[in-house]
Amino acid sequence: MRQAAKWVTGLLLAGALSQALAAGTLENVKARGKVKCGVNGEAPGLSLKDAAGHWSGIDVDFCRAVAAATLGAKDKVEFVPLTVAEALGALAKGQVDLLSRNLSWNLERDVAEGVTFVGVLLFDGQGFMTRRDTGTLSALELDGKSVCALTGSTSADHARRYFDRHRMDLDLHLFPDMKAATKAYLAGDCQVLTSDHTQLHGLRVAMAAGRDHRVLPEVISKEPLSPVVREGDSRWFDIVRWTLFVLIDAEELGIDSRNVKRAQEDAKAGDTRMLLDVEGKVAKALGLDKDWVIRVIGQVGNYGEIYERNLGAQSPLMIKRGYNALWNDGGLLYAPPPR
Repeated sequence: MRQAAKWVTGLLLAGALSQALAAGTLENVKARGKVKCGVNGEAPGLSLKDAAGHWSGIDVDFCRAVAAATLGAKDKVEFVPLTVAEALGALAKGQVDLLSRNLSWNLERDVAEGVTFVGVLLFDGQGFMTRRDTGTLSALELDGKSVCALTGSTSADHARRYFDRHRMDLDLHLFPDMKAATKAYLAGDCQVLTSDHTQLHGLRVAMAAGRDHRVLPEVISKEPLSPVVREGDSRWFDIVRWTLFVLIDAEELGIDSRNVKRAQEDAKAGDTRMLLDVEGKVAKALGLDKDWVIRVIGQVGNYGEIYERNLGAQSPLMIKRGYNALWNDGGLLYAPPPR
């Protein structure tokens, strides 16, 4: 009898979840009054909560941009720290509305997990960090070294392939999250820490003796980091995707948080009028109000502003734009035009 009751309860819970998801993510977000955004939470420059409870990072700012677009204010967002192993399942089950947690876009994740990647927020690549006193200057000198990596991430597989390709022995140690991996590395349990280059730079800056560690120059993989939404909700997908594209196109058109209101008032060119949705046609199609683009740029900034304050010259990381420069400035950053 008890087992039957559990079975019925399980069916009711599953039915309630299906009903909530069927209502549409935008409707659920509006009813709740906040966007639930899955993040890393332990990556300086990407997503990190400081001692005062303030969240920062490029992934965090993207979540804020979605909140500004859908709910009118960038602070109407709840950040949910998730490990790599937890993230896609939490999204598929409706525990969060989107993921913005330095997750690499690849074929396996895109087609097999019931989720959809919306576009590249950050072009990254895997690297290695070692102690300076080892004298190691290249990843090709890591033969036989012990390497800390994350369980369930692409980092472990890339490390294995890199070491096999260069006929080097690998002693791989796996950990559930970056906090545990970094702790083991600093304790000397591993000689090397591997992750995305951006995350390694952030971790080094956060270390008490960061100058004692070196991020090696080799980039051994393509890591296009993309926000992720559930499959099957095309309107929410469009909202999140075009929030990203608005940030990129705004930088290309020279529209930023300081001049966006003036740009709206003076908009005459087709691309600017379309991007700022002056007539409100896009807003109507997306179920948003007319000023959604103005809020995104005005409250959060364009892509360049977001990058510089979190990863670039205005941040402790001081990472050059590189691949993340606009396409017309030597980088890979490219968004579809407004029209």
